[in-house]
Amino acid sequence: MQDEIEVDAVRCFDAIVVGAGLAGVCAVYRLRQAGVSVRVLEAGGGVGGTWYHNRYPGARCDIESLDYSYSFSDELQQEWKWSERYAGQPEILRYINHVADRFDLRRDIQLNTRVVRARFDEAQERWMLFTDTGEVFSAKYAIMATGVLSVAQVPSMKGLEDYRGEWFHTGDWPEQGVDLAGKRVGVIGTGSSATQLIPIVAEQAEHLYVFQRTANYTMPAQNHPMKPEVEQEWKKHYPDRRKFAWASGFGHNQVTNHMSGKEMSAEARLAELENRWRLGGLYMMRAFKDILTDPEVNEIAAEFVREKIRATVQDRQTAEALCPRDLYIGTKRLCSGTNYYETFNRRNVTLVDVKNRAIERITADGILLEDGSEYEVDALIFATGFDAMTGAMNRINPIGRKGRALREAWAAGPQTYLGLCVAGFPNMFVITGPGSPSVFSNMVTSIEQHIEWTVACIEHMRAHGLSSIEPTVQAQEDWTRHVTEAAGKTLYAQSRNSWFHGANIPGKPVVFMPYVGGVGNYYQTITRVAQSGYEGFRFSSAPAVRNASYAGET
Repeated sequence: MQDEIEVDAVRCFDAIVVGAGLAGVCAVYRLRQAGVSVRVLEAGGGVGGTWYHNRYPGARCDIESLDYSYSFSDELQQEWKWSERYAGQPEILRYINHVADRFDLRRDIQLNTRVVRARFDEAQERWMLFTDTGEVFSAKYAIMATGVLSVAQVPSMKGLEDYRGEWFHTGDWPEQGVDLAGKRVGVIGTGSSATQLIPIVAEQAEHLYVFQRTANYTMPAQNHPMKPEVEQEWKKHYPDRRKFAWASGFGHNQVTNHMSGKEMSAEARLAELENRWRLGGLYMMRAFKDILTDPEVNEIAAEFVREKIRATVQDRQTAEALCPRDLYIGTKRLCSGTNYYETFNRRNVTLVDVKNRAIERITADGILLEDGSEYEVDALIFATGFDAMTGAMNRINPIGRKGRALREAWAAGPQTYLGLCVAGFPNMFVITGPGSPSVFSNMVTSIEQHIEWTVACIEHMRAHGLSSIEPTVQAQEDWTRHVTEAAGKTLYAQSRNSWFHGANIPGKPVVFMPYVGGVGNYYQTITRVAQSGYEGFRFSSAPAVRNASYAGET
């Protein structure tokens, strides 16, 4: 076999972590504490993952900075000072680098090293990982911290190879930046990245054309410099706030209104919606407990936002084009930005609605629509999202027991047990994978919950002389069914044209991937599974004699 390599040429560790984003950095910290020899393999030139690659103008988190941060060290959360309510990409990247330096994590992180293949060696019960540098690694545990929004999706657009201008994707922005001053710029897409990017580009470009196929709901971020009194209050009560976040529905401290929209008077509903608009960001989705389950309540909130759009955008036709139709609010990723709708009042900004007159092709000089309209642009920006949830894992395509590839196992849609493990792929842990709260949570909370569970599982196996762990097929099928049923009780099930379902990727199975049962409920479940002796998993015992060449490297 081509994978048969001399053991001496293989670098051996207890655990290999793939990816050095927020999850990978957390993993190496926790694994080192547990005495597990570890190497993190990162394809990029620096740590940070999402926040390393997404350098586009205006990139910013939509979870408040004081929430979107690690809780594993009280010293860290007390000493770090955030400058804004919602941190921008440069500040978040500085934070992740600070963590890597403060805890001396870089000595276990190998940059510019992409894992291109992974195969489970059944005889040795170890993972073999192959890199684009030609190095081969062996580990008992493969921890896939590959990110759920890490594989940029550039549409296969006819004529792109003929385009004479520059083009970029928001998810792979040049580190040196892009000079758009005085240029005619076309932005394709109006999702989360686009709504942050567009107001900034509009200030630089001679003219900006925004090509919109599907209007989305964009909330005002209501960002501002960090208030000292707010920071002090958080730091004083951080343990309580972290506990609240871990038990909450979405993994953060945004307060939810537990009343039904229908239980409230029209006046009270309007007051609540106005309050949520003033709070900004994602607070709108906590306005009523049934906003994502009752179509009538959802429509009340949606029409409230549409009225805000109409009141903001001066041109009536443009305003109506920006108003989402046939889309429940929140069932596609809710956007959060600053001056997004106001930007369309600028004379140098044109909204091009391509819902009913699609893009025919990219020309040498710009974009041609099906109706013959052509827009000449000097630079093109694709804000077209990602192959979400499964893209990075499918790209590596690990080979599990009996030579079965992950792409084959997930051909009809991803199946996991608890969003953490996959039947037939022993000792492989997927961080914030499909079937977990993942993109429906404060990602840092979900990352820490998964890393905590994974490291505790490894400690359990070492303490009991166990060699491998994997879920049973029945447990995996039951969990996947539960994930689907949970989504079926919400309006997500009726809004299948989103990346939550994989609908943005041609040929990808249209299956709802995240778990909507709540971060707190989910954490209770995975904790109960572990405390019950890992119900739904099966273990194998360690062989009596092991090849000495597989000792952990230090």
